[in-house]
Amino acid sequence: MPIQLNSLMRRSGAVAIAALIAASPATLVAPPAMAAAGPPSVADLSAELIDAVVNISTSQTVASGSNDEEGEDEPRAPMPKLPPGSPFEEFFNQFFNNKDGKGLRRPRKTEALGSGFVIDPSGIIVTNNHVIDDADDIEVNFNDGSKLKAKLLGRDKKVDVAVLKVDPPKPLKAVKFADSDKVRVGDWAMAIGNPFGLSSTVTLGIISARNRDINSGPYDNYLQTDAAINKGNSGGPLFDMDGGVIGINTAIISPTGGSIGLGFSMPSATVQPVIEQLRLYGETRRGWLGVRIQSVSDDIAESLGMPKAQGALIAGVDDKGPAKPAGIEPGDVILKFDGHDIKEMRDLPRLVADTPVDKKVEVVILRKGQTLTKTVTVARLDESDTAIKASTRGTETPEKPKITKALGLEMSGITKELRDKYKLATDAKGVVVTKVDNGSSAEDKQVKVGDVILQIGQQAVSTPDDVSKRIEELKKAGTKQALLLLSNTQGELRFVALALN
Repeated sequence: MPIQLNSLMRRSGAVAIAALIAASPATLVAPPAMAAAGPPSVADLSAELIDAVVNISTSQTVASGSNDEEGEDEPRAPMPKLPPGSPFEEFFNQFFNNKDGKGLRRPRKTEALGSGFVIDPSGIIVTNNHVIDDADDIEVNFNDGSKLKAKLLGRDKKVDVAVLKVDPPKPLKAVKFADSDKVRVGDWAMAIGNPFGLSSTVTLGIISARNRDINSGPYDNYLQTDAAINKGNSGGPLFDMDGGVIGINTAIISPTGGSIGLGFSMPSATVQPVIEQLRLYGETRRGWLGVRIQSVSDDIAESLGMPKAQGALIAGVDDKGPAKPAGIEPGDVILKFDGHDIKEMRDLPRLVADTPVDKKVEVVILRKGQTLTKTVTVARLDESDTAIKASTRGTETPEKPKITKALGLEMSGITKELRDKYKLATDAKGVVVTKVDNGSSAEDKQVKVGDVILQIGQQAVSTPDDVSKRIEELKKAGTKQALLLLSNTQGELRFVALALN
């Protein structure tokens, strides 16, 4: 079923608009050209495609008495009271209590329904991963009433895609992918699926928006559509008016669980490379750059002297990643990757992930006002990779260090006492934040006590004197925003821009 993203809902009040009519003679204005009406019928198109769309039924064995969707255990009768030493005491103890003290749990089967579509006549079927996740058995039901057992070839949770294989007695009707990058807002789109188990349901709408981020994963760039998508549509195709698959219907925003015209499909341009790898290898082999990135906000762009906010800011570089030997450093802003403009931070992870492993690519960066080009050999992403930690080595500041006040912060050199107090790494260097002023810009930017300042204005700082000196240099240069590189108590890096005034 489509994911219900209720947390993304926003309430809005009604807005009253008053129209004023002047008493002076009206000027006649030609009415705007009427938008073309929708297609007169999609009957022929849907008839051509409908046999390639399937109903996917899954079953899963779960422990009876485990938490259900409402989060409550199944009701249990109380254990009868028995006299001490009763021969039935052990029997009833085993029946009414298990190891965690709850009632006896007997296995039970649960079933779920979703949609999918055939992409190869030999029996290759695509659906959402969440449709078949944890399933013991997968059955594919076709439009002609036939049913076949399916096996899982591979899955990818990050883009919510799974590839199945059935063994049909004859070639199946299949559909092809179209280029979702060519889809425009306002284009017609048609969904076919099995909402609420109602097989072969056709709905029509338009592409409402492109490149939507609904916070469901690292590669979000959904097509938004008002074609009705409901529970059971998950994994089904979204077609263009030529019959090409432009997306996989994946999620809805709904307060009720039913369609309110906010449906989301993962575009074909994103899922096709993943599907190809799942067919070949049974897993996804993503590219890896070995950097930790963050958005370039307006104030960070100003502090870097950029005319506008764009690109992906490097907050950290993995010592074992391919970016480090290529000469990419924290504070660099990636503007282009392999010829593609990076308009915003989230463009970069998708491009890197889709890049073949071992391919050499050119990366255009901005560093201290200069545009540089670096060549990087893309490595393979280890899905277990964790966030890049701060790589710091330094010596402790003598006890009772000097304290500097600036930027709404109190800062101190790192002493053994402060290292123990804030659980800093034994080799941490920089200047530690000991106080954040209430109502300050630093508080707004969520700078925390215990954060370590590693750089100011893209220069390393090790002592409070370094901080004071660097701030004066930035002020004399006419800089309005100071760019700070921070390491939190977990060693994670990020940049923050603070006003110098």
